Amino acid sequence: MFDLGTSFLASVARDPDALAVVDGDTRLTYAQWMTRISSVVAALDDLGLRPGDHLVTMLQNRWEAATLHWACQFAGIIVTPVNWRAKPDEIEFLLEDADARALAFEDVASEAVAQCNRVAALRTLTVGSVAKADASFEAMLQTAAPEAAPRVKADAWSLMLYTSGTTAKPKGVPRRHSAERIAALAHVGQNLYARGERTLGVMPLYHTMGVRSLLAMSLVGGAFVCLPRFDPARALGLIASEKITNLYLVPTLYHDVVHHPQFPQSDVSSVRKLGFAGASMTDGLLTKLTDAFRPDLFVNHYGSSEIYTFTIDQNAAAKPGSAGRAGLNQHIRVIPLGATDVTRPAGVGEEGQIIALAASDEAFEGYWRRPDANEKSLRDGWYFTGDTGFVDRDGDLFVTGRVDDMIITGGENVSPVEIESCLSRHPAVLEVAVVGLPDERWGKVVVAFIQRAGDVSAEELDAHCRTSGLANFKRPRRFEFVKTIPKSPVGKLLRRQLVAGEYEPEEPSRAA
Repeated sequence: MFDLGTSFLASVARDPDALAVVDGDTRLTYAQWMTRISSVVAALDDLGLRPGDHLVTMLQNRWEAATLHWACQFAGIIVTPVNWRAKPDEIEFLLEDADARALAFEDVASEAVAQCNRVAALRTLTVGSVAKADASFEAMLQTAAPEAAPRVKADAWSLMLYTSGTTAKPKGVPRRHSAERIAALAHVGQNLYARGERTLGVMPLYHTMGVRSLLAMSLVGGAFVCLPRFDPARALGLIASEKITNLYLVPTLYHDVVHHPQFPQSDVSSVRKLGFAGASMTDGLLTKLTDAFRPDLFVNHYGSSEIYTFTIDQNAAAKPGSAGRAGLNQHIRVIPLGATDVTRPAGVGEEGQIIALAASDEAFEGYWRRPDANEKSLRDGWYFTGDTGFVDRDGDLFVTGRVDDMIITGGENVSPVEIESCLSRHPAVLEVAVVGLPDERWGKVVVAFIQRAGDVSAEELDAHCRTSGLANFKRPRRFEFVKTIPKSPVGKLLRRQLVAGEYEPEEPSRAA
């Protein structure tokens, strides 16, 4: 198995003059990019960083961030990307937890970084920033250096991602070069990428989807077109001007693109392959995207930071809600809720917890210094995903939500995803999120939070649920109309904020 440095060198040899990365006025071929990567590797040496060290990065999706990622692969440094929006206390925790030796950041993170005591003991480098640091990326590019040579083998650590930490402190997910490369190869195969693809590099490079897009493009001599911060108008402009051929986004970003006022006038004809992950996609959005793009391939990718691929459905719109079947490097199973025996699967159509074989070539080997989390998630050679779902009579997996999101009302298990898909089909619903709220009689009641696209009442939405075939015990007992549905920086629905009352209701005049 190639390490990632060797893999990139092979790409340079195969397609030296192919466009590799685009960021505004910066346009580099693979050969040109390799020269700059080599300079950065030498500059990292000058900072005193060595193989096995953690370099924490707080950068948006700019070409410098992608360059640092590749330079770390050559140098054997464990790139540890974190959200550039992180607050000082979060940064302090991440730097300590990762045993960071160095920190790379840009202006947008400068204020938060300045409030962190631990930074004083680190080597620092800035990207496009006026903050004081040990090095600047611009100066690093001027470092004279021969072509970089890989310093580690495929079994070395490549990067460490951090989970979102929606319920507790984030957990480090260290991954080896071998797992990273095989995941990228699977991504190429499962999305049918061809040589010379062009992707929109907007999913953050601190997220598994962003890293996968970056690595996959290198394998096919493709272009990674940077969009530092998501903006639907800018995304539409880049799709047209750079002739983007594939999109790999979370559903929220697709939603914002196709609902943007400029979409009807935008040229998106170059996009032939759509892929989504990170969350379920509602039936309504699936239909709208199919009509808007008429893609040759529409992939639902279900996976995680820990094990990149669980399942793949390469015709997502044909069977809404289906996550398909196990990916190229995976074997999955659904076992009854609360069960620990991995050998006894749930019955056809029986909702249970989804587990994946931990022996996958794409898999991590355990959380960073978290034996408690390993004990909970890794059992008898299987990874317990924390997701719920069922397998239908065709053998396709349907993901119904998180174990922690399951609503138990009157003794019945209710999945929020099914109700959200039902409500999303109403033309006056722009976005919807369903949670269970405490109730003295029922334990929890089903509550739907609605961001409206048009005038609609709670009574009309209830009638829609009745006529759609939704079981009576699953129907929302309350409808709350809100300004926006709360989401994480990568577009994941934050149900916990709705449960905690952390949302903005519609203005009284609109809600009346």
